[in-house]
Order: sequence, then C-alpha cells, then structure tokens
Amino acid sequence: MNLTVETDTKGSKYIQWEVGPAGIKRAWVQDRRGDKDWAGTGRYLNVVRCDPDSGNPSGNATDFPIYCALPDEQILRAFVCMVNVITGRAEKQ
Repeated sequence: MNLTVETDTKGSKYIQWEVGPAGIKRAWVQDRRGDKDWAGTGRYLNVVRCDPDSGNPSGNATDFPIYCALPDEQILRAFVCMVNVITGRAEKQ
C-alpha cells in the first residue's frame, strides 16, 4: 500500500490510493478559517473519489474536523491504513 504523502497545488498534504480495479481515493488535510470552519477546529480531513482517467478529485468530499494536534502526515497515514485494513483492501495489496 502506497502511503506517500504529497502536496497539492493548494499546499494541502494528501495521499492518493487505489481501492479497487478502477477506484481511486484521495484523502487530504485542509486548513479552514472563518465561515468554512464549521467545527471551530481550523483543520479538516477530507476524502473523495478520483476520476480514473485524470486522477483528479471528483465528486463531493466528506470532511471530518480534526481535534488533535497530530501532524498532517501522521493523520493521513493512520486514516488510509485504517480504512484499508477495515475494508480488507490491505490484504489485496
């Protein structure tokens, strides 16, 4: 399983991984301030599917407020690893 953390064009850290034959997901940590910071945490973990042709995020992301002070890279690796273990995808890799 590839747990390489990259940085997107907006400066957010992310991990992109394969979840099936034509399924790609991306998880990233986003800083938010003002009205977009609905939980008052300033940071959110986002997850979305990606277009299989372009590899770019596609559709509506699901966001989770981050209440801890862990670094972005640690949050991303833990989340992606946990999801893949729970869904059984880790055994397919």
